[in-house]
Amino acid sequence: MALLVISLVAPAGAIGAPMSQDSTSAEPECTFPITVEDETGTELTLEEQPDRIVTLRPSAAQTLWEIGGKEQVVGVSKHAENLEGTDEIESISEEETTVSTEKVVGLDPDLVLAPGSTDDETVEQLRELGVTVYQFESASSLDDVYSNVETIGKLSGNCEGAEETTDWMDEQLDIVADTIEGEESPDVLYSFFGFTAGQDTFIDELIVAAGGTNVAAEEGIEEYQPLNEETVVDTDPDWIVLNTNSPEIPDGEGYEETTAVQNDQVIVIDINHLNRPGPRVVYAVTEMAEAFHEDSYAEAVDAAESESDEGGDDATQADDDPQQNGVDDQEDGDEQTSDDPADPEDDGSVDDDLAGFGIGVAALALSLVALLGRVGGDR
Repeated sequence: MALLVISLVAPAGAIGAPMSQDSTSAEPECTFPITVEDETGTELTLEEQPDRIVTLRPSAAQTLWEIGGKEQVVGVSKHAENLEGTDEIESISEEETTVSTEKVVGLDPDLVLAPGSTDDETVEQLRELGVTVYQFESASSLDDVYSNVETIGKLSGNCEGAEETTDWMDEQLDIVADTIEGEESPDVLYSFFGFTAGQDTFIDELIVAAGGTNVAAEEGIEEYQPLNEETVVDTDPDWIVLNTNSPEIPDGEGYEETTAVQNDQVIVIDINHLNRPGPRVVYAVTEMAEAFHEDSYAEAVDAAESESDEGGDDATQADDDPQQNGVDDQEDGDEQTSDDPADPEDDGSVDDDLAGFGIGVAALALSLVALLGRVGGDR
């Protein structure tokens, strides 16, 4: 059976990610010094734009890449390795998701960005060593992604790039909104390593945003739970969504008899778009929307391009160049697309953001990682 594997290039007709240097409109300016309070209630002041930034989780690195702050980054965690150019940047990871405080301090950062899945102990250790750390609240929604983009823009001095990025996200998601308006919502099941994502998860929000109905949530499954074959049979999904760390349809007659498998309606989406709460999560939404509502999506893209042409703005034209879309140019489809579907240097083990996981569920997921070695979440 042929799987629809989402490649690292944005969907046909999708809007390419913005490049900050191309903007000609009036843009916001960052000002320093800036004093902010982070998620822990800690107040910190940056006297000037930071030249040396360390990111403790891939989502923060991805955001800096998108908003034009790549050159400021001097340290990244292991699972940010799919981003272009990180082979020349110091890794601050020890084993999988563990941060080496010694490596971080040795990089003499002006600012350390710690997304919500970073453990408090690591943050406290770094602060005790005199490092300026901004810790984010765990991202569990698209609104949180927008908020984090804006915050990282202000902290890094890339306000213009941050606004361009959120504008691009708006444009993409507006196309999706037009796509799904009036369309019937297909039943969708997300499956990874025998687990699924139910209510109160990042994945659930993305499926709904793409115009699907998450059957796991409809069945009353909360957060991330084991998926039994009985649920698969009972829900009979129209579509099955897999990720590039777990791209195979699970064995079992229950799966084989689903409408999704019978109609070849199975898609594999880059784990680093689907599970990583950064700007490129938009690719996961648009890719699902295009799959679920192919004709309507094409019409929505055409309408957006026509409107753009009438306004004399070519910013919404499709761009198939992965580098112009802020996408890594990799093609094996196993782990990257715009943040990765398949980085040959990434072993595919769990990303260190665990997007949308609650504390208890994160512990469960990390146990699964220890067993399987490649669940792949992110934060």
